Amino acid sequence: MGHVLSHFLAVANILGRMVMMFGLVLLIPCGVAYWTLDGSLSVFLDALSVTLGCGTAIWILTYRFKRELQIRDGFLLVVLVWLSLPLFGMLPLVWYLPELGIAKAYFEAASGLTSTGATILTRLDELPYAINLWRCLMAWLGGMGLIVLAVAILPMLGVGGRQLLSAEIPGPIKESRLTPRIAETAKRLWLIYVTLTLTCMIAYRLAGMTPFDAIAHALSTLGLGGFSTHDSSYGYWNSPLIEAIAILFMLIAGINFSSHFVAWRAKSFSPYRVDPEAKLYILITLASCIGVAGFLWIKGIYTDPLVALRYAAF
Repeated sequence: MGHVLSHFLAVANILGRMVMMFGLVLLIPCGVAYWTLDGSLSVFLDALSVTLGCGTAIWILTYRFKRELQIRDGFLLVVLVWLSLPLFGMLPLVWYLPELGIAKAYFEAASGLTSTGATILTRLDELPYAINLWRCLMAWLGGMGLIVLAVAILPMLGVGGRQLLSAEIPGPIKESRLTPRIAETAKRLWLIYVTLTLTCMIAYRLAGMTPFDAIAHALSTLGLGGFSTHDSSYGYWNSPLIEAIAILFMLIAGINFSSHFVAWRAKSFSPYRVDPEAKLYILITLASCIGVAGFLWIKGIYTDPLVALRYAAF
């Protein structure tokens, strides 16, 4: 029993540091709320204080149990992270919108952090900038994975970082690290993720979005979270160009990021051509788009085949 408890407390020590890290992310919507004077600054400051306080308390209380993680510890930590972080992510939502209730606020935060994309919120156009940004930011963080971020910026995890990455990431990266050090691998993956997000943001801005909408939707697009700042989502613009940008970057975000890393390092598209996973993914996606477009056209829902293809692909 004591052996099991020591394992749990060692995992809790890492969890405490991850909660602290998550709390620091709340500084971003705090800054937006302060800059825009949208009325939500107090709830974000309260959420920041609670999150940092809880994370610090967990870390201090379990500090003497700190050690390298084993494989089973990595799996336990992943489960605890995805169950507990939505509790802190929901705080600004439930405090600003008390009518939501805890269950709905937790659902919204969990949907964002797991990139599920379902939302129970309405009247998004009337929400404060910081609230909408926080929703999209959670989707973006969940898109690459908070565990991967932790491995990248918490080198004190040591060997445990490898166990975390193995427990968190599906696909070939489990079997072959892209750089000699696992933390360096995580940093490179996040660098690619951030670069793609910035590129998507610029493309949205050039296509006609406001700076805020471009940022929020770039976060949501690369995270594959599906969140928007408008109730009508992309229908708000009714722009084939904006939809095409979303399609392109969602397609890119769906590819295994280890393939992106190899292509970036080789400065060539050839790694995609030899990657069976990427080839099959793109083939299935294209075939699905054409099949659905054909169905919509044959049924007369859209009389123009190109219009049918546009909506099917999106």
